[in-house]
Amino acid sequence: MIVLSRRVVVTGLGVVSPLGVGVEENWQALLSGKSGIGKITRFDVSDLPVKIAGEARDFNPEDFIDKKEIKKMDLFIQFSLACSDMLMKDSEFEKNNTCEKERRGVLIGVGMGGLPAIEKYHLLMLEKGYKKVSPFFIPMLISNLASGHVSMRYGFNGPNSCVATACATGSHAIGDAYKIIQRGDADVMIAGGAESALTPLAVAGFSVMRALSTRNDEPERASRPFEKDRDGFIMSEGAGLVLLEELGSAVKRGAKIYGEIAGYGLTGDAFHLTMPDPEGTQVARCMKMALESGGISPEEVDYINAHGTSTPLNDKFETMAIKKVFGEQAYKVPVSSTKSSTGHLLGGAGGVEAVYTLLAMDRSIIPATVNYDTPDPECDLDYVPNKPREKEVNVALSNSFGFGGTNATVLFRKFNE
Repeated sequence: MIVLSRRVVVTGLGVVSPLGVGVEENWQALLSGKSGIGKITRFDVSDLPVKIAGEARDFNPEDFIDKKEIKKMDLFIQFSLACSDMLMKDSEFEKNNTCEKERRGVLIGVGMGGLPAIEKYHLLMLEKGYKKVSPFFIPMLISNLASGHVSMRYGFNGPNSCVATACATGSHAIGDAYKIIQRGDADVMIAGGAESALTPLAVAGFSVMRALSTRNDEPERASRPFEKDRDGFIMSEGAGLVLLEELGSAVKRGAKIYGEIAGYGLTGDAFHLTMPDPEGTQVARCMKMALESGGISPEEVDYINAHGTSTPLNDKFETMAIKKVFGEQAYKVPVSSTKSSTGHLLGGAGGVEAVYTLLAMDRSIIPATVNYDTPDPECDLDYVPNKPREKEVNVALSNSFGFGGTNATVLFRKFNE
């Protein structure tokens, strides 16, 4: 039986990012204007043109995972387990819960999988032979093992899947999980995105594409979305997960509700492998789709958490797309990019930014776009420059776009019975 009218709410949050480990740690760092970007410490960068990134330096896997189990997981899996622990505690899900395990699922997206494990064991095999490859190598690198480990930890027997849509991954995972609950295939879903692709090969690959900032002498100021002197994005790592519940399930157990997912849009540019469509047509349609599916007018939107990567083309075309959707109202809607503080978590970005968007709604504070010094005439919206802004947020959009022309927009609404 297909059910399309079920409402879906968010009752738990978990986040690991370059700003810290934990929801409050991230939120306070974000509001204080802290940057999580610094010099790369994990490997030698002397021969690389880009020497900065957003490492999750405060993360200690032993705080969340048995020491003997850590060696079976690449970092993106460890991040996912940490975030799932946070959101389960935050939601108090097991308290007064009566939802059957077959009605609980996991959908964690990962953009690039276990690239650190691939590089490590490929080199080890070349140097010392195949017998030095870990028997856990394959489970370490497969993207869906983040969902797999989380489902096993909590005994969730419902839908168990993975999304891999580049930098739109986290938002697609949340949107797809929302649809799973909405149509009646599950009552509870852990959803979001994770990424741990900070390796020499990945930095080299993005560098030769000229996608990364080379502001190596000012790492904290290198990520500057929508600003005139932006010169590329900053690679980062981490994860952001949310606990989604069918409204009746959440109300029945007396859960705190951060917000409701009211709509979801997904489109494809069908234009270029890596460059966004210069007309912004499908990005605009993605936002319109999310609004229309939620029965929300552009005038009702209080905040847009932008994809805002700090690359010249993305920021220009996203601005253009917002104008297509909102018209003159575009100049009245606060738009900020939290990537100015975190850098770009790739497949994890949408998940982390969903958490930040929900907190903005819950706390009535819009995070700033930091490092905004010189306005760009082609990016002329209200980007909440440099300081967070107190404002009631009843409706918000979170945008994510990825290579291959894949677009996602999630629409959040403050919960009202």
